[in-house]
Amino acid sequence: MKIMKNLILAFAILAFTSVRAQILEPVTWSTSVIKISDTEYDLVATASIDTHWHLYSQNVPEDGPIATSFTFKGNGSYLKKGNTTEETGKTIDDPVFGMKIKFFEKKANFKQRIKLKGKTPLKIDATVEFMVCDDSRCLPPTEVELVFNVK
Repeated sequence: MKIMKNLILAFAILAFTSVRAQILEPVTWSTSVIKISDTEYDLVATASIDTHWHLYSQNVPEDGPIATSFTFKGNGSYLKKGNTTEETGKTIDDPVFGMKIKFFEKKANFKQRIKLKGKTPLKIDATVEFMVCDDSRCLPPTEVELVFNVK
């Protein structure tokens, strides 16, 4: 009887551990830097999105999902020029939120133009907050740290 209890307990722990190991992370982020001139650069954040998932735009209607947003940590070495831009994406009548919403599938590039005040090399830290959904569920908003190496 004791062996049976231990066996059931072992299976329960194994099942709990494997469920916890299945954390969904359908979006991975990478960064790059494009030199525009001697003092201007584009910081590019690229989202690689798993099949069947979609990442929401920076511009979504009120009462919709959490919009993608970028926060660049200032360090006195650069100035942001304008707002972060994004690609065209896809706009649909979203049945979950009951509104027209723009989102991205498979891949999305976001660009922030900066002007340097000083010299390179320079490391710029940023944070992206975003929300993703598939056809049956949405994941809670996630924040990811990004690093841009300007050379």
